[in-house]
Amino acid sequence: MNKFDINKLVRANVARMKPYSSARDEFTDFDKEMVFLDANENPFDNGVNRYPDPQQRSLKSLVASQKKVSEFQILLGNGSDEVLDLIFRAFCNPGVDGIITVPPTYGMYNVLAGTNDVANTEVLLTEDFQLDTEGILNAVSDTTKLIFICSPNNPTGNMIKPDLIIEVLENFNGLVVLDEAYIDFAAAESWISQLESYPNLVITQTLSKAYGLAGIRLGLCFASKEVIAILNKIKPPYNVNALTQDRAYDRLSDLRMVHNEVDTLLDNRKTLAAVLKDVAFVEKVYPSDANFILTKVDDANKRYNQLIEKGIVVRNRSTQALCENTLRFTVGTKEENTTLINALNTIQ
Repeated sequence: MNKFDINKLVRANVARMKPYSSARDEFTDFDKEMVFLDANENPFDNGVNRYPDPQQRSLKSLVASQKKVSEFQILLGNGSDEVLDLIFRAFCNPGVDGIITVPPTYGMYNVLAGTNDVANTEVLLTEDFQLDTEGILNAVSDTTKLIFICSPNNPTGNMIKPDLIIEVLENFNGLVVLDEAYIDFAAAESWISQLESYPNLVITQTLSKAYGLAGIRLGLCFASKEVIAILNKIKPPYNVNALTQDRAYDRLSDLRMVHNEVDTLLDNRKTLAAVLKDVAFVEKVYPSDANFILTKVDDANKRYNQLIEKGIVVRNRSTQALCENTLRFTVGTKEENTTLINALNTIQ
């Protein structure tokens, strides 16, 4: 890879921009006992009448200490989807630039490409759901800005081999966006520790999975200070509300409970995988590093509908590339898994 230069990648209009400065950006000591007459807020205290910290300083400080990165390497968003959209908007010129995705993978990459009028070149994973690095690098053009890799991958559940990710990082002068939504369920470590080695690496994570906070919508982005500074230029000033910041801070302050829940889910995943292998209509159980298990079945549409009739909703992934006749089972509680297992054993 040639010397990576983020200034050559960012959209020219974004490079010229100055971020919007809100009242809470200009006066940052808003935890002090002051008379706040600067932001045109309703003065009657109801707990949420004041604007939240636009930079989420307390929450970022906690995340930075846990992830061992600088606060200036963190962007928080209204779910990972907002973070991903900001990456598109900062670096991809509509109608000009392109991205590469590797199906089967998370469907929002393609949706966001369409929303932002960015061409999406798809390079299928191999039969064992690993990167076709030769195909990816051959697909790179002068207008390719981003490559999206999900690891552990959704919907397949497997980790992408590190040497394949490194090959892409070292041979692509755009940004490699590594989606680690399910990393907390994997034995492998996050790539956050590699940010200093790869300036073109951007990592997204979420509090929706292992942390059990899907309802508050909080996504996390980790990258170089330069990349984060660019994303901060275009993010909405108050994109993470006060209730989300408070709930996230409380949850991250008790990692012991989070780790206990993850350990329980890993035990439940092991039990469920073993049972699925003995179900008559299940032809293959794919190994998983996530909180779900992908299975190949004889007739996915039929089996999906049979489970619906028994009050169980799973995900039919048969429309995805390389996933014909597959069902994806999220790992539930012991009681939920028992209900699923009993249903599976009564289906003919």
